[in-house]
Amino acid sequence: MDVSMTVNGSTHANDVEPRTLLVHHLRDGLGLTGTNIGCDSSSCGACTVHMNGESVKSCTVLAVQADGQDITTIEGLADTARSDGSSTGDMDWHPMQEAFQQCHALQCGYCTPGMVMASVSFLKENPNPTEAQIREGLEGNLCRCTGYHNIVKAVESVAGGAS
Repeated sequence: MDVSMTVNGSTHANDVEPRTLLVHHLRDGLGLTGTNIGCDSSSCGACTVHMNGESVKSCTVLAVQADGQDITTIEGLADTARSDGSSTGDMDWHPMQEAFQQCHALQCGYCTPGMVMASVSFLKENPNPTEAQIREGLEGNLCRCTGYHNIVKAVESVAGGAS
């Protein structure tokens, strides 16, 4: 099937098998390997991306369901563009990406892209959450290294000023 979607600001038209999961299309079809595959059953959240600004677990979305949609992956959060549209080559990290680094909110890093994407989406819905609300809001994303304390601290550090 022919699909067309905007991924990180660029339009991509591709022929995909109807059963292709969005996560596989992003990784294998478009080469965007920042989105991880953790469980293929929506249990872990490692594959979280934004579809039209909403968090989705891309292992439960077919690529054909994303036809015509606007997708943002972890690679799309960092901005390399100048005002004239050219690229600086340097990353202008999203505040959540910076917070994860500054708060040591990663250990092995496997869950990090999904956690960052879920956290950004969560703060759009609840810009000034309590610690308990953050923990509840991110409960669909698992960290196998149990780094939750620093993940919550990173989200708290961005709360109120999220972009």
